Amino acid sequence: MDRIAIVGIDCRFPGAPDPGAYWDLLMRSGDGIGTVPEQRWAAKEFHSATQAEGRSNTTQGGFIDDPDAFDNEFFTISPREAAAMDPQQRLLLQCAWRAVEDAGLPPQRLAGTATGVFVGIMGNEWAQLHLTDYDHVTAQAGSGNGYCMTANRISYHLDLKGPSLAVDTACSSSLVAVHLAGNALLSGECDYAIAAGVNVALTPALSIFYTQAGLSAPDGRCKPFSAQADGIGRGEGVGAVVLRRLEDALADGQQIYAVVRGTAVNQDGRSNGLTAPNRWAQQDVIAAAYRRAGVEPADVAFTEGHGTGTALGDMMEAAALGHHHAGRSAKPMALGSVKGNLGHTEGAAGIAGLIKVALSLHHRTVPASRFSAKENAQLGLRQKGLRLLKAPLRLPRGTSVAGLSSFGMGGTNAHAVLESAPPQSARPRPEPAGDTTGIGTGVFTLSAPAPDALRRNLLAQSEALAARRAPLGPVAWTSNRVKAGHRYRFAVSAGDTDALVERLRAAAADPDLLARLTGAPGARPRTAFLFTGQGSQYPRMTAGLYRDSPLYRRFLDEADAALLPHTGESVRDLLLGGDESVHRTRWAQPALFAVGYALGRTLGELGVRPDLLLGHSVGEYAAACLAGVFPLEDAARLIAARGALMQRLPDGGGMLAVLAGREELEERLAAEPHVGVAVVNGPRATVLSGELAALRRIDKELDRDGIRTRTLRVSHAFHSYLMDPMLEEFAVIAREVGGGTPRLPLFSTLYGRVLDDEPMDADYWVAHVRRPVLFADAAAALLAAGPTHAVEIGPSPVLSSMTRKLPQAAPGARPTFVLPVRGEDSAGRDLADALAELYRGGVTPDWDAVYEERDRTAYRLPPYVFSDAHRYWTRGGPVRARHDAPLAELPRSAARESVLAAEREPAGTGVLTLERPAPGDPVTEAALEAIGQVGGYETDELSPYLRLYEDLGFDSVMVMELKGRIEERLPAVATLTVQDLLPRLASVGDLVDFLRDHCGTASAPVEERTA
Repeated sequence: MDRIAIVGIDCRFPGAPDPGAYWDLLMRSGDGIGTVPEQRWAAKEFHSATQAEGRSNTTQGGFIDDPDAFDNEFFTISPREAAAMDPQQRLLLQCAWRAVEDAGLPPQRLAGTATGVFVGIMGNEWAQLHLTDYDHVTAQAGSGNGYCMTANRISYHLDLKGPSLAVDTACSSSLVAVHLAGNALLSGECDYAIAAGVNVALTPALSIFYTQAGLSAPDGRCKPFSAQADGIGRGEGVGAVVLRRLEDALADGQQIYAVVRGTAVNQDGRSNGLTAPNRWAQQDVIAAAYRRAGVEPADVAFTEGHGTGTALGDMMEAAALGHHHAGRSAKPMALGSVKGNLGHTEGAAGIAGLIKVALSLHHRTVPASRFSAKENAQLGLRQKGLRLLKAPLRLPRGTSVAGLSSFGMGGTNAHAVLESAPPQSARPRPEPAGDTTGIGTGVFTLSAPAPDALRRNLLAQSEALAARRAPLGPVAWTSNRVKAGHRYRFAVSAGDTDALVERLRAAAADPDLLARLTGAPGARPRTAFLFTGQGSQYPRMTAGLYRDSPLYRRFLDEADAALLPHTGESVRDLLLGGDESVHRTRWAQPALFAVGYALGRTLGELGVRPDLLLGHSVGEYAAACLAGVFPLEDAARLIAARGALMQRLPDGGGMLAVLAGREELEERLAAEPHVGVAVVNGPRATVLSGELAALRRIDKELDRDGIRTRTLRVSHAFHSYLMDPMLEEFAVIAREVGGGTPRLPLFSTLYGRVLDDEPMDADYWVAHVRRPVLFADAAAALLAAGPTHAVEIGPSPVLSSMTRKLPQAAPGARPTFVLPVRGEDSAGRDLADALAELYRGGVTPDWDAVYEERDRTAYRLPPYVFSDAHRYWTRGGPVRARHDAPLAELPRSAARESVLAAEREPAGTGVLTLERPAPGDPVTEAALEAIGQVGGYETDELSPYLRLYEDLGFDSVMVMELKGRIEERLPAVATLTVQDLLPRLASVGDLVDFLRDHCGTASAPVEERTA
């Protein structure tokens, strides 16, 4: 048999709410047994009546905490449907989600795939309680009950298309489910499989049965293979594992808990009783599993037995194992059973044992067996080559092999052989020579369907990361891959894990900070790149980023290599060396081009690709290069020639920035023919260029009139007639270089608008030297195109400030301005912060490029923490929902948050809030009451923009009921068919408007306001 990897685990067992707590319980030989909770059944009445009447001999068992808690909003399940669901469905749904996350996968990634779901279950007590209460059977009761639905729920909500089935072979159900899952993987039916088991004791029925059959332990505790063994103690729990073919898991670098080498299932047939164990069948199934796994009995270091603690069961199991291991008296095989800690978890017993074995192999330690101090001498374990563990067993280095048995009361037996994960699955990737990925700083991300859920999960992550030392790179890289897919996006950068923990704690504690670090993007992000021009340069610009980021280093080196044949000296070395020559035009222009090109290419490699481009003067060269106008080598030649030719021009010119509009200056310029407008940066931001003497005269006049000016520190009068002597020579080079049409929308500062299939050829670049820079017009046109983000590409945040000051050219939100480089001290952290900002706004970076290869290794982060605010249970009558707190005190629901739907909210704007219609509108009130009754919502939870299907969890059955309830309140609706109604169910507001029109009711429209 080919091997199957266990790549993800989640579980809840008595005294152990998660896998970490489960392992702790096992290692300390903890006891999860307690008194039957009041919630399970009428405990007080049961305690007195059942014992007095001899029905049951115990009120003890292993029970999980809070099985009624369910985060229905996370799965978009209405309260009414949640209340009708078997708690086993609810537990499995949350457990499966967490197990998939533990496997290093965002569950949404499995949507649409042929992932299989195999659930072991033997109890259907919820159905017994509710489907026999005929007065309260609802449409939801059908989907809320039934074995098949336990698996189908998972497949439906995770949108899985592979095999989906529930298995009932009594106590062996969940190990048989693992067997079937493994076979489905090996046959190619699926590439991933979720195998699970669940058991919730809702009634005393099985406790009474065990007592009447002489199988029940009076203290409610299983004592496997012990002299104290006196019967079964009941237990509850849920567990799920994610399985994958070993070769696939290794190829993808997934972490592996353990490997399933082989499994086998058989049946007792007609033996010594339908419910009695059969030694011969058990030893046969063990032999078959060994054979399929390709192991000898002597290879098996320990076995997790079925171990119910009944006299006959323990004897049969010991004999079956002894048949294979009797020759190991010198080195007996270790034997134990988790039932000593938890009780017999029935349909979940196999998965409880599997997870114990997988964790034991993972930690290379087998926990001691509870109740092993007094071994049952009648079993003759030593003679059978077996021993109970009285202390934890350390497994030696190398491959360790373990067995696992699970035997069904009706005679269906299962055995599995597992081994430790191959060494290569745990090895970090070697650091390659000359790695050219990574930005030097990690970006931790987390998403959730609502702000309160985000805060809850931030706390869980910070606590887990604070509890153990973890490398930041793998932690952040894993968060990017696994904690994605929900509406609310949180992101922060950090230099190390300690700093990350502090930032997570601070965000969780401060709502305002959390809001600043969280985005809820609506429409698809649309990104503009703004390339800074001359004047923004300084010595050592981007040196910190070059130091921290191998990715940026790669592209700056690339630009430097392209420039070197034309500059004669390294631009890169000049930058990194802090040479003041960077202010000289000869060096400033190619240096700014190199920085703009390298930063733009770095962002592109990181998955941040521009939809719109704009460059300020010399910044347009890098923009054109990235837009495909010409290759890097040609762009480098052209920009180097531009800078060198301008540097050779005679001195005598200058530039003057004026706080006035272009039109205000025209009259003054008419009298000064040697000065002209060089740059228009805004309605009242103009730069003049020309002869120094003329500029001084204008400056004095402006000062006298109270108009502010500033003389720019430049070597020449750029964009003026003083550039004319270089144009002819520059034109020759420009014609040789050529230039095509941009492949992306590029907003030209030469024309002040987007280029419309116009080439940026030699004529363009010659005119670009001489004519004014129409930045304000070009930027206004770009803003009108509706970018959600404006990323400034350059060494200083110059253009962002100018663009913010431009008047709003069209309705809509301003873009978010993102600064990958903020100034002289910038390094990898600023680039990481920019990525975080973009992610919050809806951009999904290529996270692999953010990290060096050595950091792209999986790290097991805590899985999603579900809300326990909503409770669903039954209390001797119809199914009802119970909330622990009044509605007003509960966290905002995911449904309420969805009023921020993309089509209603421009990205980057504030929260949209909705006003309820004025009281007395009968149509609105009727519709809200009907929706509330069908879904189980309070009417004040319902907002007009809530979507019935996506937000409120409606389905076709609920729609039929909704129509009936509306008809009761609005008789006029009786003339409608379901076909009439279906197209008008997009949202609550759409339905209300439709009903108003149909009923002829004049009523004020639903109003909205922005906050």
